[in-house]
Amino acid sequence: MKSRLQDFLKEDIGSRDITSELVVPLQKTARGRIICKEKCVLAGIAEATEVFKELGAATVRSRKDGTKARKGTVVLEVGGSARAILAGERLALNFLMRMSGIATLTDRMVASCRKINPKVKIAATRKTTPGFREFEKKAVLIGGGDPHRYALDEAVLIKDNHIRIAGSVEEALKRARRGSFAQKLEIEVENARDARIALENGADIIMLDNFEPADARRISKELREMRPNILIEVSGGIKPDNVRKYAAGADIISMGCLTHSVKAIDFSLELKET
Repeated sequence: MKSRLQDFLKEDIGSRDITSELVVPLQKTARGRIICKEKCVLAGIAEATEVFKELGAATVRSRKDGTKARKGTVVLEVGGSARAILAGERLALNFLMRMSGIATLTDRMVASCRKINPKVKIAATRKTTPGFREFEKKAVLIGGGDPHRYALDEAVLIKDNHIRIAGSVEEALKRARRGSFAQKLEIEVENARDARIALENGADIIMLDNFEPADARRISKELREMRPNILIEVSGGIKPDNVRKYAAGADIISMGCLTHSVKAIDFSLELKET
């Protein structure tokens, strides 16, 4: 992570922090507290700690990633060069804000859906911020969700455009099975007919994409009657206000909104000179 942090700091600081150089004496030291401004599941504390460490400041963690915090909770204390703390402030807060937002939403979706189906998994997608996927997927894990695949080299997932190029669901699965006999094959389908064809042609996981909740439940039941061990994933247009409707019929619910449009949690740094 060290090289990534250096890149992020370079992006934020540029060649130097000209404001702090003009306003804050070089030898001035300070102590600060990062405070959570709203209820959340914490994530990004480890990363925020590493930001300050990279700049030579010392930290004390008051809370751990994955714990729940109330408004006003002090989650991290930092001390050392005032210039160093100011240089790391924004990046440290950005980690906490975005990662805690993702962890909090994921935790809420998991808790809500498992009241209906205790075994269902809430999964992320690849709809992530370029350069920040590692941390967004980590936040999903911290919130109790599943990261799904991190990159294209991790799993076989046949999507609609693959099927169009292959010519059919059957042909796409045939080609995938020939080239990857040791991996599970997942395929995205958009209607009941293709779901049945996928099952008949050896798919291990069937993703029902953009199905209405009632249709997804009906087709899932039909597929499980044909093959009890088939895994059913639902995806497409699933949001916090409708996710519970999908929980009963799915093994996995993948939600792009966990990462692509999540609301950040508010944190602030209160700094005092020493």
